[in-house]
Amino acid sequence: MSDRIIAACDGSSRGNPGPAAWAWVTADPQGRPQRWEAGPLGAATNNVAELTALARLLEAVPAGTPLEVRMDSQYAMKAVTQWLPGWKRKGWKTASGSPVANRDLIEHIEDLLAGRDVELVHVPAHQADGDPLNAIADQAASDAATAQTPAGTALGHHELPVPAPDRATESRAKRPAGRRPKGTAGSGRTDGQPRVISAKFAGRCPCGSSYTAGTKITKVGTGWGHPDCRTERAAADRASGA
Repeated sequence: MSDRIIAACDGSSRGNPGPAAWAWVTADPQGRPQRWEAGPLGAATNNVAELTALARLLEAVPAGTPLEVRMDSQYAMKAVTQWLPGWKRKGWKTASGSPVANRDLIEHIEDLLAGRDVELVHVPAHQADGDPLNAIADQAASDAATAQTPAGTALGHHELPVPAPDRATESRAKRPAGRRPKGTAGSGRTDGQPRVISAKFAGRCPCGSSYTAGTKITKVGTGWGHPDCRTERAAADRASGA
C-alpha cells in the first residue's frame, strides 16, 4: 500500500457570490508540500468554491492512494460525511423541504470518495499557528479568485503561494487572558477578527465592485466592503509605509 498523501484544499469567493476560485496542495508523508493547483470559477459562492476544491483534489490524486485532506470548511466536510445520507433519504430535500443546494457537486464528490481510503480533517481557518498546508491552499484560492486565472505546478508554477501574514489571526489559546488584539477595539469581536455583518442594502466596496443586500461586509477604510478587500488594503498600507 502506498504511503498516505497529506493534502489541503480551500475555496475563496470575493463577495459570496462573487469572483471565486478553488485550490489544493499535496505533500509527502512528512508534510512537505509537493504539488498545488488553483483554478477560477467566475462568479460563485464560497460553498461552491469549497466543494469544487475538494472535488478537484480527489480527481488529482490516484484513487488507490490513501489520502488525508485538511480543510477549514465545516459545510463542505459535513455535506459529504454527515448530511448526505439524510438528504438522500428525503429525496434531496432539506429539513425545510427545499432542494439541497449544490447537489451536483456533492454527488460528484460522493462518487469520487466511493471505495477510497480518504480521511477528512477539519482545521481552523486563518490561524497564525494553524495548519501550513491549509494556509497555502487558502492563499492560492484567494489569489486565483482575484486574478481569475489558473495556476499550479502543472502549469509550470513550482513556487508555492506564500500565505500573507495579515490573513492570519493570533490563536486565542496563545493570547494572554484579557488582552484584546490590536485593531478590535469597539468591534464587538474578541477572536482577533474584524466585525463582519450582513449588508442591509446593496452598496459598493472601495475596490469598485458592488455587493448585494445580505452579502457579508466589514469596514474597509472609511467605508464598508468585502472582508478580503480589507485584508488587501492593510497589506498595501504596510507596503507603502502608511
